[in-house]
Formats: sequence, C-alpha cells, structure tokens
Amino acid sequence: MAKTFRSALKALSATAVVLALSVLPATAGLTEASAAQKKPVKSAKAAKAAKYTRTAKRPPRKVVVRAVPRPPSLGQLTGLHATQDALDLKSSVALVIDQDTDEVLFSKNASAVLPIASITKLMTALVVTEARLPLDEVLTVTSEDAAVRAGSSRQLRAGARLTRGEMLHLALMASENRAAYLLGRTYPGGLPSFVDAMNAKAQLLGMHDTRYVEPTGLSSDNRSSAEDLARLVNAASKHPLLRELSTSPEAVVPVGRQQVQFRNTNGLVHNPEWDIGLQKTGYIAAAGRCVVMQTQMAGRKLIMVLLDSAGRYSRLGDAERLRKWLVTESLVPLMPALDSTDVRQPL
Repeated sequence: MAKTFRSALKALSATAVVLALSVLPATAGLTEASAAQKKPVKSAKAAKAAKYTRTAKRPPRKVVVRAVPRPPSLGQLTGLHATQDALDLKSSVALVIDQDTDEVLFSKNASAVLPIASITKLMTALVVTEARLPLDEVLTVTSEDAAVRAGSSRQLRAGARLTRGEMLHLALMASENRAAYLLGRTYPGGLPSFVDAMNAKAQLLGMHDTRYVEPTGLSSDNRSSAEDLARLVNAASKHPLLRELSTSPEAVVPVGRQQVQFRNTNGLVHNPEWDIGLQKTGYIAAAGRCVVMQTQMAGRKLIMVLLDSAGRYSRLGDAERLRKWLVTESLVPLMPALDSTDVRQPL
C-alpha cells in the first residue's frame, strides 16, 4: 500500500511539472507583451531631457506671409493702362511739352482727370509764396498737424518748431504732409481760406479740370490733368525759391532735441544726366506714382508730367525712357502730328 501511495504521489508530481511547463510560456508571453506596452518609469531629470530632445527635433513652423493686394488706382479702374504708346511707358498718363514754344513732344491720355497725390503740394507752395507770408516766422506743429498721416519714418511731431521757410522746404523736397497741412492751417483765414485760394489760383492759370480739397494730396479728391499740371509747373518754375527748394537733395532740420535728415523724394535730382529746374513727386493708391518736372535737354526747356504709374520706380524709369528718346531723336516728336481739333491753349 505504501508502495502504491508513493507511485501515485510520483505520478502526481510529474503531472504538476508538465502542467507548470505548459502554462509558463503563455504566461511569459503575456508578461512580455504587457511590458512592451507599458512605458518605462523615468526620473524627472530624464523626462526633462527627453522633452527638450523632442522639441529640438521638431521641424520649425512655417510662417506664411500673404501680401495684401494694393487697391487699383483710378486710372486702372477706368482702363487708362490699356492705352498703348511707342515707348511702352508704365504710366497711364504722360505729357512732354516745350516750355517756350508750347510744342507738344509727347502725349498720352493728357486730358484725363485723375487724383494727383502730393503733386498738390506744388500748388500749396505756390499759394504760400505768392501770399508773401514771412518765411522766417516760426511755426509750431500742433496735435492737429501731427494727426495728419506722415507718410515716412522721418516726420514732424507735435511741438516741433520750424520757420515757414523750413516747412515749405520739407513740403516740396521731402513731401512732408504735416508741413504742408501746417502751411495751409496758418494761412490768413485758416484752412478753408487756403483751399479757396488754391482753387482760385488754378482757375487763374487756366487749370479748369483741377480741384483741390486740402493742401497735402492725401485726399483722392484732389484731381487734375496732365495738361493742367503743365500750366502749374510753368507758373511755379518762375519762382527761384520754389526751384531751389524742390530740387534740394537733402536737408537737416531740428525736430525737438534731434537733428533730423530729410531727403528728396525724386532720385533723379542726384543724376548728373538730368538738369532739373523744378520737380514734385506724389503717391497715394488712387493716384499711383506721379512726378512733374521742369528740365532742360538739348538746349530746350521742357515740362514733363507722368501720372498713374503702377510700379514703385516705374515713374522714374518712364522719365529715363523719355529722356533717352528725346536726346536720341533730337527732340523730334515721336507721335503723329496733332489734328486740328486738338488745340492747346498757351501756358
């Protein structure tokens, strides 16, 4: 009986071993799978290092800068840019005339009435000059003047004190909006009287398609034609002061405790190939890029008007194209002779 009991016990132990061996692999497999899914426990230092490692490996985020489309000018809206010309000018309006003979040398949409931007300041300067207001009178920039959009990083701030002559210089040379506004505001009778004087002078000069509503050119309601602006350039060029101030390359003026340098907005004044007697540039979105000049070429005094140019530098490029053509062609008109219905009034 004891022998039987020992045999049974031996058999039972063998069965247990077999069962254990059969269960172990499954249990071990389950444990390895669980271990593979479970994240290892890391120290705070190791976790911080891993965080910076992941951050460093992350590709930089792309910043997409979308250019805001510039609103079209009035010339573009009315289709003037579709007008073709022999020089392929980028300006939709162009006019070149002989100042002494009134001969039209080049014309493109010259009678179109468009916004003129800061070309307005040429009339502002003419009215101030002919009013014979004291140029040495010190004027102070007020908060009203400073509220006017400056248009550049160099600007007149509230409290700045300059003479009327210095304000006139900055308005013509650097196209300083606040200086032009202040010149109108300090006119006898104030700004309304000044605008009336601008329009009265325009009518006196025969600029019948011209209208001014303020002295800076920031308003798109200041409008004129190339033909009218040629009359304005002719009148303004008769004043030596306006010729000198408008063609000055740069000026340094005291603004508060600082000496601020202002530069001419027309790069052609630095070009030795140009002999410019008077000039003014202008730009607002509705007007495009504009420039008017009185210059000498081949021994002749010329008045040049370019309005509504689409590119930043294209107005000056157009001026260069006209200059080279004029010199090459010895100032022979490129366009067909005017018919009898296109008769210009004398300037």
